[in-house]
Amino acid sequence: MPRFMKMLNNISRSQAIYRHSKISAEDLQTGHYAFVLAICRESGRSQEELARELCINKSTVTRNLNYLEEREYITRIPLPNDKRQFSVYPTEKMLAVLPKIRQVSAEWMALLSEGIPPEELAIFDSVLARMQARAGQIIENQEENK
Repeated sequence: MPRFMKMLNNISRSQAIYRHSKISAEDLQTGHYAFVLAICRESGRSQEELARELCINKSTVTRNLNYLEEREYITRIPLPNDKRQFSVYPTEKMLAVLPKIRQVSAEWMALLSEGIPPEELAIFDSVLARMQARAGQIIENQEENK
């Protein structure tokens, strides 16, 4: 089972290399594509919600959002009930690069899953979804017990 995590990590890193080679937005780095997809999927979410969805710490989210804001990919608006928290919105510049990111992601999945029967992919997807949910529960419990 230890190889399982290494394999997933290698697949993820390979995807990052593939995406970066195919997407021409020079000022976006490999780690920013997940932000583009998450922000465009649900505009107006807080930085904290993005941190939870992407499973990264708040300071990393803040650093990446600062980068994206400086390059005019996002705007941040303070929440009315807590001026320290911000809602994050995509700009036209981010929305313009979104179709290319989605296209390249779909190409990657097609290449990666080529030759694997749909039934096997469905089982694999189901197992990964359960493991992801379990991982989230473990982290939640860990944070509650601090």
